[in-house]
This record gives sequence, C-alpha cells and structure tokens, in this order.
Amino acid sequence: MYPDIPQPMFHQPQLLIFDESIGTVELFPTIWKSLEDLTQEDETLRAAALDQIAELDAARISPVVSYFLVTRIVDTNLDLRARVVEILSSVLTVDENGFPSPEEVRNSLRIYLSAIRTRQIYALLQVSEKYPSLESCVALLLNTSPFGGNHLIEILNERKNPLELRKQAVLMIGKVGYLYTLPALEKIVGRLETYLAGQKSMSFVTQSRSREAELLPMVQEAIDSLRAQ
Repeated sequence: MYPDIPQPMFHQPQLLIFDESIGTVELFPTIWKSLEDLTQEDETLRAAALDQIAELDAARISPVVSYFLVTRIVDTNLDLRARVVEILSSVLTVDENGFPSPEEVRNSLRIYLSAIRTRQIYALLQVSEKYPSLESCVALLLNTSPFGGNHLIEILNERKNPLELRKQAVLMIGKVGYLYTLPALEKIVGRLETYLAGQKSMSFVTQSRSREAELLPMVQEAIDSLRAQ
C-alpha cells in the first residue's frame, strides 16, 4: 500500500511580504489588478497578467500570488500554463543575484503544492511533454509533493492516457525520486515483459497496445535510478 496522502494545514496567506526597501507597498494595486485579470476568460488578459507578475517578481514577494498561480496550473491554455510553471519554479530557486525568495513565501508555496492531486499533476506532465526545457521546473514543483508518486503511478497505469503522458509520468518518478513507487514499477515491468513474451503469438494486438512496450526501458531506467539512491 502507498503511504497516506498528508493533509496540509493551510493558513491565511499575506498579499505581500512588506519591505519598504523594494517598495512592495507601492506594488499593491498593480499586483491586485493582475490577480483579478488571472481569473478572466480572456486569454490575452491572463497572459498580460502573467507578464506583469513575472516583471514585478510578484510571486517571489507574495504568498497570495503564489497561491493564485497554483490554481492556474490547470489553465486551459497550455502556453499560459507553461508560463505559470516557470514563475512558480523561480520562487523555489535563487534569483540571478543568488538570493532566495522570502522563506514565508517559499514555505507557503510548498504547502499549496503539497496538496495537488492527479488532475494538477496530469496538467504539469502536459507542460513537460510539450516543453522539454521545462522538465526540471516541473520536477522541482513535483518535489514539493511527497506523495505525488501515487498520482504519477495512477497516470502511468491508466492505458487510456496518451502514451507520451505516461512516459512523462515515469520520467518524473525517476527525476523526483519517489522511492516508495518501486513495488508498483516492478509490477509494471513484470506485466510488460509478460506482454512482450506473448506478443508474437497475438497477431491481433492493436498498434496502441503494441506501442505500450515502449514504456519498458523507461520504467526499468526509473527503477535503476531509484535503487541507486
């Protein structure tokens, strides 16, 4: 059995971490307007709001902005979703000068991300599949979800999911290092090996089922990576 998924203790986030030296008070109206625009149906407005948030580094000084961005992980526009991933990952890393974002902002973001479920993780995999350059950003966000491996295994096991998304799931399991998924991965290897062994005698196997064998080397690589930790 997988470990139980933790229930995060949420708190009321601050809009801004006030710091007169960087003029956060003056940024309040602009940031608030950007948050309002993020809720609009108009994709142009949402894109402009993300540009404004990125320009102001608002996610790095505001737990509320980080929270709003987490809710946009499932944005219907994949390009905007990728932008969200970039901005959120920047909160968890140092800036160009080597400075981290405030600890309260980072801790708040980790709490919000620890509560993501299969739907949000599936959306993140769609980002890493379309934008390979963002794989490390997606892995960084998933690393805040200690039981995200459960959801990745669920996505990997679901044959109705696109094969490329299932490949992303196993890739992220290895990148993040979800050790507790080893038993599930080993079962998948056994199932795939059994399937391959009998494939020659099953001429009626569909192309989609045949392609599933492409998962085998990736799953085995993830297992090797986890065992090496």
